[in-house]
Amino acid sequence: MSESSYIPAMSLTPEEQAILNGSQGEVMAKVLKTLAMYGDTFGADKFIPISGPGHLVTSFGISVMSATFELMDELINAGVKAQQPFTADPRPLDYENVPCSLLQKIAFNVMYSKQAPYEEQLRKLGLKDSNAFTCTCYMDEVGNTPKKGDVLSWSESSAVVYANSVLGARCNRNSAFIDIFGAILGKVPNFDLTTDEGRRAKWVVEVKTTKKPEAQVLGSAIGLKVMEDVPYIRGLTPFIGTELDAEAKAYCKDMGAASASNGAVGLYHIEGLTPEAVELGDSLIREDAQVYVIDDAELERVRASYPVIWKNPDAKPKLCFIGCPHLSIGQLKEWTARLESALKAAGSSKVKIKTVLTAAPDVLAAFKQTPEYPRLLATGARLSYICPLMYMNNPLCKGMPVITNSNKLRTYTSARYYTDDEIAALIAGKEAVQ
Repeated sequence: MSESSYIPAMSLTPEEQAILNGSQGEVMAKVLKTLAMYGDTFGADKFIPISGPGHLVTSFGISVMSATFELMDELINAGVKAQQPFTADPRPLDYENVPCSLLQKIAFNVMYSKQAPYEEQLRKLGLKDSNAFTCTCYMDEVGNTPKKGDVLSWSESSAVVYANSVLGARCNRNSAFIDIFGAILGKVPNFDLTTDEGRRAKWVVEVKTTKKPEAQVLGSAIGLKVMEDVPYIRGLTPFIGTELDAEAKAYCKDMGAASASNGAVGLYHIEGLTPEAVELGDSLIREDAQVYVIDDAELERVRASYPVIWKNPDAKPKLCFIGCPHLSIGQLKEWTARLESALKAAGSSKVKIKTVLTAAPDVLAAFKQTPEYPRLLATGARLSYICPLMYMNNPLCKGMPVITNSNKLRTYTSARYYTDDEIAALIAGKEAVQ
């Protein structure tokens, strides 16, 4: 056993030091060293054990990521794997259910030519199963649902902020490879959102709107203002209640995703609703916390700031994506009713814009057993498990006039944001694009 030349600033146990020195082989030494260097960068004091399955952000076998495939092979050849079966972000392709021209398909086949071998690598490293591809792994149907206080090795910003905020788990906004390395070691560095102090709020957000704020716009406003800091949100429970029921969770999911993509929020507290806010109340607020007031005018200002980057701003939309992050089964049922109502109001029988609703494979399987499933298909809308963002990364797709109700998709692509009601009217053919 050789001594490592790297001396971490963070404290290591004798067992961890032995791994660093090669007691479990060169690859495990590299895994620990990488995590220790990561922890040192952010001032971690030690490693702490994880208590739940991992979640990986890299789910796509994009052909240019040769270094990724080489690293995964190195892990596999060393005989290491995650200590618990993990989930991963959505697959990029679904030719059966997502509109795709021949040229677009050719481009996709080139872009994601390594998808099949990469998924095989994931399976060898401990992927939960063939349905484990979703950005909402915490859905009951999927089964990677942390408990309050669980320490996680996750990436995917929308999943991390949900786990921290709604479930009360503890996880930093990790990157690709940090997620799988932590899952393999069974430990992560202790800093920021895994610590009590790091979970205290630097902002108090006062919601003073006259009606329920759009989750996507509210999250966008919060993210743009607080950036990576933790907000404590007041004034929201009159609109969404004090119980974390399915509707409240869906609202928090979408709000959190917008705050994580429009800023870098990894945790928020909602007074009277989220677990730590209910348990600890105002003690979560730092003494030097700043205040941000969100009223109707502020939401309108934020919404008006979104750029329209279509080549032709007046173009008729060609495609609509609903579900980034992936929809819950409750949201699929709600969209069934919303589309039926919008079509009736517009005097239409089918959607006028190709529309794809996305959800986890296991959620889709459960939804297919409900009475709403055939009703949704009757509207002309399609269901898929893909990542809309990965679809939009195709050079032949990103220039398309695509509309969405997702602020995350709007932020990272050329897709244009509309509220749920606006989307329903547009795809039903009742309203023109403004």
